Amino acid sequence: MENAGYERSDSSCSSSLGATQGKPTFSIENAEKRDISRHQATKANLRAQKIVIVGRPNSGKSHVFSNLTHKYSPSANYPFTTLETKRAMVRINGLDYEIIDTPGMQGLLAHSEEELLGRELIFRERPDVIVQCADANCLKQALVLTAELLELEIPMVLCLNAVDETSRHGIWIDSGVLAASLGIPVVEMVAVTGIGTPELIKALGRAKRGILNLRYAQLIEDGLLDIINKFPESAAFQRKLAVLMLLRDPFIGVYIKEQYGELLTKKITHCAAIVSQRYQGNLSLHVINRRTAWLNGLYEKVVRRQKLSFGQFSQNVALWSRTPSTGLPIMAAILLTVFFAVVNIANRMAEWANTVFWLPLENFINSQVPAGPWNEFLIGHFGILTLGISNAFLTVLPILSVFFLLFNLLEDSGYITNLTVLMKRASARVGVTGNAILPITLAFGCKTMATLTTKSLCSNKEKFIAVYLIAFGIPCAAQMALNMSILGNLGLQALLITLSVLASVWILIGILLNKIIKDDQRCDFILELPPMRVPQLKPVLKKTYYKLAHFLEEALPIFISAAVILFISEKIGLLATIKQILEPVVVNFLGLPLIMVDALVLLLAKREAAAGMLFTMVQNGDLNYIQAIVVVTMTMMFVPCLTNMVAMAKEQGLKKAVYMVLAINLTAVCVAGLLNKSLLFLL
Repeated sequence: MENAGYERSDSSCSSSLGATQGKPTFSIENAEKRDISRHQATKANLRAQKIVIVGRPNSGKSHVFSNLTHKYSPSANYPFTTLETKRAMVRINGLDYEIIDTPGMQGLLAHSEEELLGRELIFRERPDVIVQCADANCLKQALVLTAELLELEIPMVLCLNAVDETSRHGIWIDSGVLAASLGIPVVEMVAVTGIGTPELIKALGRAKRGILNLRYAQLIEDGLLDIINKFPESAAFQRKLAVLMLLRDPFIGVYIKEQYGELLTKKITHCAAIVSQRYQGNLSLHVINRRTAWLNGLYEKVVRRQKLSFGQFSQNVALWSRTPSTGLPIMAAILLTVFFAVVNIANRMAEWANTVFWLPLENFINSQVPAGPWNEFLIGHFGILTLGISNAFLTVLPILSVFFLLFNLLEDSGYITNLTVLMKRASARVGVTGNAILPITLAFGCKTMATLTTKSLCSNKEKFIAVYLIAFGIPCAAQMALNMSILGNLGLQALLITLSVLASVWILIGILLNKIIKDDQRCDFILELPPMRVPQLKPVLKKTYYKLAHFLEEALPIFISAAVILFISEKIGLLATIKQILEPVVVNFLGLPLIMVDALVLLLAKREAAAGMLFTMVQNGDLNYIQAIVVVTMTMMFVPCLTNMVAMAKEQGLKKAVYMVLAINLTAVCVAGLLNKSLLFLL
């Protein structure tokens, strides 16, 4: 970066602080000609241009990524949907691009691993274009990130997403004035339906560095210049790095040390410390105030509001969903709706599929393959068609299709985050009084993803409790669907008994952990609630399809492998030995038939495979009323899936993860045994 009136030197920071001659004239406009020539040279280069999509959480980044690449990226109407970067190669207007989707970030001053991941990607890979996705309903907050991105001097395009909602709320954003004020293309979009994607593609070729008329106090500007002068001429993002050093970003020193060495890092750190000492006041607050003033001025210039607004109904629904007096009945109504839908629709779909597809196939195989080992291998109790393919396609898939469809509707409506606020009001005693509420709520969708989101928590105590409670007693979407289907054959009372036991034990474990683990750092509970929306059918169906496809891709090989292993184990007598060892626990303590060992072995491979077997056992009458309740309750608490255990080890370390799994399994068996004794006494 060029700095008129200054020469680079390694002199001490104090020598130039407070200088009044040759004041720095930092302006992104000054570098625009250089940028255009560099950008054109890049286009001429054979390598693919890198386009990074950034934005605040829940701003529609994944939708924009999918629209540009035609590659599916999971999305939902709540934060932390994207936890890792996603990449895809595309060809647009005869040019090759690498499109990169990143986790949400509030700003470049990193406060979490997700924000650090996005910033490090930008710093290390130096993309050719940044596409910022901004929720038009939260424009003021989005422009905070815009200001920081402009300081990077990378060509940008700003996407104003969800402009259809702002118009319904009586808000009009003058995108032309906004584009002129920022000096970058601004595209209006409704990303969930793809509206605005052609305009975005055209804007990629017009991406350029923007205009940032933002200045700090002269002492700070002089200090920034002295820090900048210590970087090599070729160093990228010099001003942004200098600002982050002054703001004491906890990670930026590591990056500078890796890029430019320890000696330069010490000089810059020393210089930043001198600036902080000489500035009379709170330096960070001054920076925030200057940015806020710039932001307010720009916002007032580009936003107009109607006096009347017609979008109040969705706000009222959101309020009702998170207020205990109305939220609890709404939650109960949703749960019962899902339950009866799974019982009355999914179960009938499974029965229809069994009648239409399986029975003819079974009859055909029986007519062609005589009784014996091959017949058993194909359609026996542990046959690859019976326990493997048929179990996955004809038993599990119909149930999951109905449940995923309903769950995706809830996700895209924005209900999940309002449920998070509702749960917070009743969770203080469990030790998850802050931001851990959201990961625990997300566990009902995917426990692995929920476990990974705990990295954003600042309290080690809350992290541990959240990871433990996610693994224990909270069923993921697939498991919940199948267990609802099993309990549906028993009636509503069975569902209420199971949920009551699970909730009671879960709360008790949370209270014990809260008492045992020593308090440490606590953070305020800050969660930005997305607007309640009427879900779009096409994205919901698309998401359902990809979830089902992912389930089959991941689970089908496991279903088949488990069937083969069980078949071989039975033939060589290994399964009989395992049953003999476990008989005192399974039969005497849990009150279950010995055939349950088969399901428990499957449980170690894949929960859905075990649930599919349990579903068949209940239908065939192999489990009575009490036994079905006991086994569903136990499997809901039992060992987490393999991917969740890996996530637990990643977030808490291998040793803690092993202790957690052992404690969870022991608790599950003990609770199931006590439940069996209690139900035998009461019923």
